[in-house]
Amino acid sequence: MNKIGIVVAMQEERDAIEKVMEEVENQSISNLEIYIGKISGKKCIMVQSGVGKVNAARATQVLIDNYKVKTIVNIGAAGAVNAMLDIGDILIGKKAIQHDFDITAFGHSKGYITGVGNGVECDCELVEKVMHTIENIENKEYKTKLGVIATGDIFCTEVSMKDKISAKFNADVIDMECGAVAQVAYLSEIPFIAIRSISDTPNGNNASDFDENLEKASRRCGEVLKEVLKNF
Repeated sequence: MNKIGIVVAMQEERDAIEKVMEEVENQSISNLEIYIGKISGKKCIMVQSGVGKVNAARATQVLIDNYKVKTIVNIGAAGAVNAMLDIGDILIGKKAIQHDFDITAFGHSKGYITGVGNGVECDCELVEKVMHTIENIENKEYKTKLGVIATGDIFCTEVSMKDKISAKFNADVIDMECGAVAQVAYLSEIPFIAIRSISDTPNGNNASDFDENLEKASRRCGEVLKEVLKNF
């Protein structure tokens, strides 16, 4: 059975995913807590990375090196850049970019990473499976969109920054981990998918919005992941 690696950043996200896991076993590697179990009959290994790109990349590599996962899922909350997205809506990653990666001094476009390019495309087959599954969930209380996830080592609160990221990268959501997880998966030639639920929108006061909605967004991610993995 192919093993699915799941990377989350925060405790609330971890707790929500653990609630839909069965036969959970805990391990610790490199000071990271690992949760091994099954979701919808699929063997999953989850790690809580901590916030930010370095933490996310490190945790992803630990899953690859120690558990030989064949698929990587990055899941959790995100801030909306696209005005069509509301709190609790679901964004399925089509592409992950790093909006704070800048070697434009050498003639490259903003976000271009040597050896990677202008972001990482999520696995097409996985995207299709995820979108098909979610579209067929009945009585949904949320919208689903396929789009671009923009990652950077900053919790964005400024509307002007949000607008610049939207215009430059055609981004739909922003977060602090996805682009790094995607880069590690790409370099290791492992299929990658991202699922994000909206917790806030940069408006100058969205840190409090994030705190208020994190549990809801995390819970929705767990519910969606449980349905999605039925078709993996």
